[in-house]
Amino acid sequence: MEKPLLIASDVDGTLLDVTERITDRTAAVVNRAIAAGTPFLLVSGRPPRWIPPIAEQADLTGYAVCANGAVLYDIGADRVLSAHTLDPVLLHDVAKVLDEVLPGAALASERHNPNGTLDSFVGEHAYISPWGDADKLAKPRAEVLGHPAVKLLVRHPSMTSEQMAAATVPLLDDSVTLTFSTSRGLLEISKIGVTKATGLADAAELFGVGQAGVIAFGDMPNDIPMLSWAGHGVAMSNGHPSVFAVADEVTAPNSEDGVAQVLERWF
Repeated sequence: MEKPLLIASDVDGTLLDVTERITDRTAAVVNRAIAAGTPFLLVSGRPPRWIPPIAEQADLTGYAVCANGAVLYDIGADRVLSAHTLDPVLLHDVAKVLDEVLPGAALASERHNPNGTLDSFVGEHAYISPWGDADKLAKPRAEVLGHPAVKLLVRHPSMTSEQMAAATVPLLDDSVTLTFSTSRGLLEISKIGVTKATGLADAAELFGVGQAGVIAFGDMPNDIPMLSWAGHGVAMSNGHPSVFAVADEVTAPNSEDGVAQVLERWF
């Protein structure tokens, strides 16, 4: 690949090391790229409210694609610019299917506030996230499903995410987008057709950069659409096996500054 015109990176397991920090080496090359005029875009399954602590580590003030492509967030302005939501009727229909194929699963929803301020996280009392629930508002299921959501999260305590996906994708993949970013019993559901690839494509258009000029980094199945879409998709060697099949290149793990090792070719 020639020098990229836009850099897109997943966050967890990719840009962050095993201590969930951006190392000095990675931050330095990110800043060199930005100084050279190449935008650096965070593309994450995280909601917008979880982005600022990461952005601060590398002085990032541009855009972030959040919630697996459902939300475009302006980091510097601390404002949601656009969002693709699942409506309550669809959420209830999906929940009915989930109850049949994943008995014992608990649900939560990530919500977008239409006024552009940050989001909120509402979950059933039984919902326990792999990353903790310090910001969860525990509510009855009717409340979890009763408002538009940028992402529906499904948690099962005794299944892997792979097992959950195998049971649900055949029944729901014509009505929603299902993916996962951890194997710890969590499915992430978005509006149909919404992926990290669509979010990245929209952001690239804002920068006037074509698909061929984009390099993207990722490690989990929710990164597959993005790595497939980008002109050059780079998988982390610590990633899920399914990611390797679509990548143009496999770099070192996040514990060894795999993102930096690639970007240092140009910056």
